[in-house]
Amino acid sequence: MPASAPDNARGARWSILALLFVCRASLGLQFQTLGSVADPLVAQFGFGYTEIGTLIGLFMLPGLLLSMPAGWAGRHASDRRLVSTGLLVMALGGGIAAAAQGFGLLALGRLVTGAGFVFATLYFTKMVVDWFAGLELATALGILVMSWPFGIAAGQVGHAWLAAAFDWRAAFIVASACCAAGAAAVALAYRSPPTTAAAAGPAATAMPRDELLLTLLAAAIWGLFNAGYVVYLSFAPKVLVASGLGATKAATVISIASWVMILSVTVAGRIADRTGRHAAVLCTCLAVGIVSLLLLPHSDWAIVLSLAFGLFGAAPAGIIMSLTGQSMAPQRRAFGMGVFLSFYFLIVTAAPPIAGWLFDWTGKPFTAILLAAGLFAAAGLGFLAFEPLKRSLARDVA
Repeated sequence: MPASAPDNARGARWSILALLFVCRASLGLQFQTLGSVADPLVAQFGFGYTEIGTLIGLFMLPGLLLSMPAGWAGRHASDRRLVSTGLLVMALGGGIAAAAQGFGLLALGRLVTGAGFVFATLYFTKMVVDWFAGLELATALGILVMSWPFGIAAGQVGHAWLAAAFDWRAAFIVASACCAAGAAAVALAYRSPPTTAAAAGPAATAMPRDELLLTLLAAAIWGLFNAGYVVYLSFAPKVLVASGLGATKAATVISIASWVMILSVTVAGRIADRTGRHAAVLCTCLAVGIVSLLLLPHSDWAIVLSLAFGLFGAAPAGIIMSLTGQSMAPQRRAFGMGVFLSFYFLIVTAAPPIAGWLFDWTGKPFTAILLAAGLFAAAGLGFLAFEPLKRSLARDVA
């Protein structure tokens, strides 16, 4: 008996999601290069951790300027072309960083890589929202979002090994090769959902007030959440080293959180979709994550705490990203995602330098982790405000 059209569409969207997951993992792999080779860079160039934090944050800086133009670009080029181009630019930026002889070229490489990241991450997200809008969106976005920590976790292990076995430059070269391979895969294999053009209408370059406010709040929540996660990735290994663990063991222990997130984010999104209790799931997970951060100096519990952070603290990522589907109409999605990412990048760019400054100022890496805990708490409060704001705006429109 031949498969029905809905069955074919369902199978197609999950196949597309698998393709996007694999290709998007190269974003996390490229981002993690700097954090994983920080110690060799400190040893070779004499950087302080404020400079390391700045280099980490520079990856996000282009989003402040390019997110809106990236959203407008969707009127003139296909999602597939924009993602492929973004990945190729990321490969170029990694190559520049690999050739660096000091802070200047490393900074330029991170900026170029970040520019490519803006286009790639915006249209990866739009692709999934287009395929899954109204259909298990929190689950699908949870899976897509997990490609980021999957790439990061691979980098935490692989980049450190490459730096030890060869040179810190090898990490940037391998990550760039993966970005280039991802660009080719998207260009050759991705196709748009058949209903997008009919449902969306002409692309828009403005947003009504209610959509704008909801989009900005969703971006703030996502930015606070990711800023906390980035600070955790960058400074949690330093906390464990200060507590007596070796550097390699500390990095391995912290990477556990990123590996288990690949499962936990999908499960959390699925539970939220099935029960409809998105806020309860998110608040429970964030509370456990904050406790695991506050207990991190207890190195005897390091593995358990890393597991707790990955299984619970990072699990609401898909739930938060699903707010984008509630914030903007389909015909304004490309432009709206540009607005969303502009505000997101503003928050995420600032967090690593602030965390690095706290570390340098106090001499204690745990102060950076306290910042991460505060960012997670703020994300939770923002999420609790989303539905009341949405209802209030709906009453105003009515």
